[in-house]
Amino acid sequence: MHSRTQTNLMNRVFLDHPATVGESYFEHMRFALSFAFWLVVAGLAALVHAVIPALCETTASRILNRLVQRMQRRHR
Repeated sequence: MHSRTQTNLMNRVFLDHPATVGESYFEHMRFALSFAFWLVVAGLAALVHAVIPALCETTASRILNRLVQRMQRRHR
């Protein structure tokens, strides 16, 4: 019985959510890591822009717009 509880917990933690978007654990990990990478790049561009306003004027917003479009396409 203990093993079954562990299996259910493991499925809930690692597999249930990826399955809701039709992905395996590793497919979902790849998407999430890619998304995180671009969020970091956008954040760094915003920091550069904060210090030197003439640089990276639209970089962060362009990246974020692409990410929003990517997420919307994914959930259709």
